[in-house]
Amino acid sequence: MRAVEVSKRLSRALFSFSSYSRSLPNFLPSPDCHRSSGDRDTCLLRFPWSATQQRAVKVNASHVRPGNVIEKSGKMYQVIDAEHKQRGRGGAMMQMELRDIDTGNKVSLRFGTEEAVERVFVEDKSFTCLYTENDTAFVIESETFEQLEVPLDVFGKAGAYLQEGMKVWLQLYDGRALSGSIPKRVACTIKEIHASTKGPTVTPRYRRALLDNGVTVMVPSYLEIGEEIFINPQDDSYIGR
Repeated sequence: MRAVEVSKRLSRALFSFSSYSRSLPNFLPSPDCHRSSGDRDTCLLRFPWSATQQRAVKVNASHVRPGNVIEKSGKMYQVIDAEHKQRGRGGAMMQMELRDIDTGNKVSLRFGTEEAVERVFVEDKSFTCLYTENDTAFVIESETFEQLEVPLDVFGKAGAYLQEGMKVWLQLYDGRALSGSIPKRVACTIKEIHASTKGPTVTPRYRRALLDNGVTVMVPSYLEIGEEIFINPQDDSYIGR
């Protein structure tokens, strides 16, 4: 009898705890919080601290790579170059060339290899270029039809090769484009060919050619005006035809 009574008391206690726990709010975010934008927005409203966790993480300076975005002294910087250097007896350090995202100015900073750096999470998304106008590229996201106006300098020198219908990739932070890239093989048409300066008796292997996008590149001397060729937009090098 005593065993039966103990069993009943235990059952009532478990039932009471189960009912009480169901009445409590969820204090930990569900793993599903990050599966969709709607769930994520709801999650951030309920758990604002999780937004901080998603936006940045502290890493050693030695783990920072070109293309990363870091935050320092309240400013956002994109890493252009990160080089490991040895200072003799002074120990190792990381020399970083950074671009201020707000002003576009470049700065050079040094960090200890084990120094904590705030690396900001960015979103990588693909878009299709609709057209360019003045210093702006107008792009669209194919699934959501989201449209953005992006400064051409976000793409660096490759911005001159943007074409209608071209697929491009953007790094976004809070909906703002930090950097962009385009395909490494772009079709262009030769508009003009500059005469060689070595004299009529010398046939150079390469000569300067003006492309239909206004960029001047070096092309093989056998190419003629009107021919379509492929160029690497990262360094303006000739690939083929």
